[in-house]
Amino acid sequence: MSGYIPTVQQIDELHRKIAPSEEAYELVHTHCVIVATIACQIVRRQNALFTRRCTLPKDAPEWGDRAVTTAATTTTAAGNDAAARDAGQSDATATSSPSAPAYLVPPTAGVTGGHVPPRLLDEHLVLIGGLLHDIGTYKVFKHDGTDGEPLKFSGKKYILHGLKGYKYLLKEGVDESIAQFCRNHTGVGLTREDVIRQDLPLPPDDYVPMNLEQEVVMYADKFHSKSVPPKFLTVDAYTKRAERYGEENKERWLDLVAKYGVPDIPALAEKYQMRLI
Repeated sequence: MSGYIPTVQQIDELHRKIAPSEEAYELVHTHCVIVATIACQIVRRQNALFTRRCTLPKDAPEWGDRAVTTAATTTTAAGNDAAARDAGQSDATATSSPSAPAYLVPPTAGVTGGHVPPRLLDEHLVLIGGLLHDIGTYKVFKHDGTDGEPLKFSGKKYILHGLKGYKYLLKEGVDESIAQFCRNHTGVGLTREDVIRQDLPLPPDDYVPMNLEQEVVMYADKFHSKSVPPKFLTVDAYTKRAERYGEENKERWLDLVAKYGVPDIPALAEKYQMRLI
């Protein structure tokens, strides 16, 4: 470890230090809070499944297998939920990060589906990574709230936000393990081949999650958009987005859905009074 692991208060300070305006801060920071919330909910579900793995049916799908249809995924979810009930413990009672603010990870939140992971996931690491993953987007505004114009991101520069956030955090002394959440969350895993094939303005390299925690944040990020006004996305809505970049990209997304399950996005959309597509 060559840097520090920021606290929630320090994370807020990092956001405010780089934010060009209060409007920009509210948009980006709120998005990060939402993604951290979704990601922590997913981790709780994953860890609950892992700790109850001995009670699951012997024919339960292995982690990483993907149900062919939505109906099959729903059936798997029902089986997993039944196993959890049989174990006498609900997902809401899973251990949570001791430093998570009260507004994060409502205890009644649920995630359906998902497969048993190969290990327990670090919820505290996911919380921090989720709260910081998009901090580089302050650097890719076309109109950042200081010129009297409505907030707007630069289409050409936006793809750089992950790398910019990574460099910003390293410059501020944040540990590499945390900075990587910025670098490695774009799309559903941006490979060197993707960068070259799409002629993206990035140094040719792999910008993909290095561990399960980074992958969870990358996945959770797809359920919320910082568009103006911001909005939540269903699995089907993001499936259509992923398909724009080819069948392989769509398959990566559906594999993530099968691995980690589906968060209760409608409930979050209602809580934040944002539209759902």
